[in-house]
Amino acid sequence: MNQERMFTVLMEPHFSEKVSLLSDSSNQYGFKVARDATKAEIKEAVEKIFQVNVENVTTANVKGKVKRTARGISRSKNWKKAYVRVAAGQEIDFMVTD
Repeated sequence: MNQERMFTVLMEPHFSEKVSLLSDSSNQYGFKVARDATKAEIKEAVEKIFQVNVENVTTANVKGKVKRTARGISRSKNWKKAYVRVAAGQEIDFMVTD
């Protein structure tokens, strides 16, 4: 996988209460990923960018929320998230400064 594709597959880390509980209990991290990304691409991208060993990847398609406003009904975009489990003893540090 080329480097441009790696950075389009992983869009940003996903932080929520569920993800923080998973990271504490089972060493899993959440990411917003491209809608067309496969589990193999996500695994390869995480391993190359963060230099960790990925054990498994679980994905979920999230439907955008529907909101009613004074101007009518609007909907946020659908997106895909991935839960990535890394090997025991390893962690992903999102706050790395060089």
